[in-house]
This record gives sequence, C-alpha cells and structure tokens, in this order.
Amino acid sequence: MKFCDILLFKNMSEQEITQMNKSKFMKKRIYAKNTHIYHMGDVIDSVGIVLSGNVIIENIDIWGNKSIISYANEGEIFAETYALSQTPMMVDVVCAECCEILFINLKNALKPENSNQPWYPKFMNSLLMLSSQKNLALSRRIFCTSSKAVRTRVLAYLSEESVKADSTDFEIPFDRQQMADYLNLDRSALSKELSKMKSDGILDYRKNHFVLLDTETDL
Repeated sequence: MKFCDILLFKNMSEQEITQMNKSKFMKKRIYAKNTHIYHMGDVIDSVGIVLSGNVIIENIDIWGNKSIISYANEGEIFAETYALSQTPMMVDVVCAECCEILFINLKNALKPENSNQPWYPKFMNSLLMLSSQKNLALSRRIFCTSSKAVRTRVLAYLSEESVKADSTDFEIPFDRQQMADYLNLDRSALSKELSKMKSDGILDYRKNHFVLLDTETDL
C-alpha cells in the first residue's frame, strides 16, 4: 500500500510524506498470523497503520473470556489513544493474518520543534478525525451488544455492516468465532440463530459473506 493512499496522510504531498519518513520516527515491520503486536499492559508511544492484512483488537479477562473490541483493515490505524495517553493498554492487538505494519512514534512526531513543518497541521487534523471515527466505532459496538437477545445483536451488527458497505450484499471482517467474540455471544448460539434467520428468509450467508433479504424485519 502506498503512503499517499493512507487516510492518516490525507491531503499531504509526496514531498511532505517523504519529509516525515526522513525524520526517522516511522518504521515498518512484518508479522506472522496470530502474532501479538501489542500486549495488554504495554505502555506504547507509536500508532500502528495496517499496510497489508488486518489486525484484531481484543480483550481477554482473567477467566479467559475473549471479547473482540475492534479491528483494523488495510490503511486503518490502531492504538492511537494509548500512544497519545501513555496509559497501559487494556487490550491485545493481534494479527488476524500475515501483516505489514507501519509505526509512527507520536512522542517524537508531535514534538514542539516539528510544529513549524508543513506536514504537521495536516497530520494532526487527520489523527484527530480518525481518532473520532474510532470512538464512534466503539459506540456502535456498544449498541450491537446492548440487547440480551441474540437475534437483535446479530441484526444490529449486520445492519451496521450493510450501511457501511452501502449494500445489502456484503462481507464482514470476521470469521464465525470472531463474530461471536465481537458480539459477546457463544459461537454455537450465534450459529444456531443465523441458521434460524436463514430459514426465516431474513438473510442468506456463506462464511463471512452475507445478503440481507428481509430488510423490514423489526429489531
């Protein structure tokens, strides 16, 4: 993925991106599938950008129960709040597949001496915008998991993904176990409900590909 296609570098010229790269607070790393990029408890100073692959942001409590909090696909950022606040992480960041990650050390990038650089205000604006979007995504997850009913959670989530795709025919970023973890559901309960919804003519699916058939269904 080219740097100019990354939302964090939106409105920057190639010269400005090159200037940032030469400042030595950007580095790339490649990770194998299921590798941890960050662990719970880490104190970090770098925001991550997915150049290829995708990552899962998850929480595992002391009893071993896993919840998927969020995810980051190609071109998206992660861990920006922790990098800015310097507070210990409450989540793990794990590669869902082989990934190439670009790290930007915010502690160095946002030093006062860089504020007169032409890239600085554009970078700050994009960082603020993307951080706000991530906060909205977390709010949407709360909405998807607030109901006690399995079907309501599934419909809320699939409705959100349909709106994002601007289509009733779309793919979600999760396999079945990950979808269950994201919605705080037991996998067998989720699979059973999806099967019922398919029989009821509400939707059709194959793996992570979904088609909503009855969009008049009440939540």
